[in-house]
Amino acid sequence: MTDRGFSTRELHLDNEVLLDDQGEPMISGRWLHAGLTALALTLAPIAAQATSITVFAAASLSDALNGIGLAYKAKTGNDVVFSFAASSVLAKQIEASGGADLFMSADTDWMDYLDKKGLIAAGSRKNLLGNRLVLIAPASETATIAIAPHFDLAGALHGGRLAIADPTSVPAGKYARASLTALGVWDSVAGSLAPAENVRMALSYVSRGEAPLGIVYTTDAMSDKDVHIVGTFPENTHPPIIYPVALTKDARPEAKAFLAFLGGPQAVAIFRKDGFAILGPP
Repeated sequence: MTDRGFSTRELHLDNEVLLDDQGEPMISGRWLHAGLTALALTLAPIAAQATSITVFAAASLSDALNGIGLAYKAKTGNDVVFSFAASSVLAKQIEASGGADLFMSADTDWMDYLDKKGLIAAGSRKNLLGNRLVLIAPASETATIAIAPHFDLAGALHGGRLAIADPTSVPAGKYARASLTALGVWDSVAGSLAPAENVRMALSYVSRGEAPLGIVYTTDAMSDKDVHIVGTFPENTHPPIIYPVALTKDARPEAKAFLAFLGGPQAVAIFRKDGFAILGPP
């Protein structure tokens, strides 16, 4: 200790020398300051470049959006973080705790839900994509099924269960129930469902052979070589399958650029390759 009560291990600003416990010089204060300044300047560009946005999107969009995210990263250097689940689950999460800059739903109902609660950025909502509803079977089953009023869907199950996204809340399941009801066959299969938390889970039940038939989107069926389409549901038997997209109320400014990218040629090409219909640019 010195008369001032400090250890000799101190920085003397008057002569810019850092002393160790034995009073020996360790490093020049001038060089220490210069080193810290250089480090700060090195890290600053990294922090400035570490821009990312968070997108909550329907599970059926996972393949297309992962590809689009990579294309966006290659073009801009900015990351996009995706969270995929049922539109209902994601909308409830946005309502409860936010966390998303952009929301893509598989139906208009859940976008309406957030819009009515003031959680969507005004003027940012657009209907971006369309899809079709299909009946699938494992790839080993090559038969086709004529989907028409009162067709024997229950008989086609041969005692098994129909894989379907939760028809009470998940868009794919709601579309499926509407179509089967319009065709007059819902009551015959309502007790033989294998309900799933999202459409990709319903797809997996059929892909793994756990269900003989399932109802998913065309794009889901195209993504899995272990299933094939045995029939397509008439579009007039269910509400139009529309994927709206919008910025959330608290979206970061960077999210606007990704929203615009979704309507650009690179993203449109990926959506089309995966089987989506393009309804219009965002």
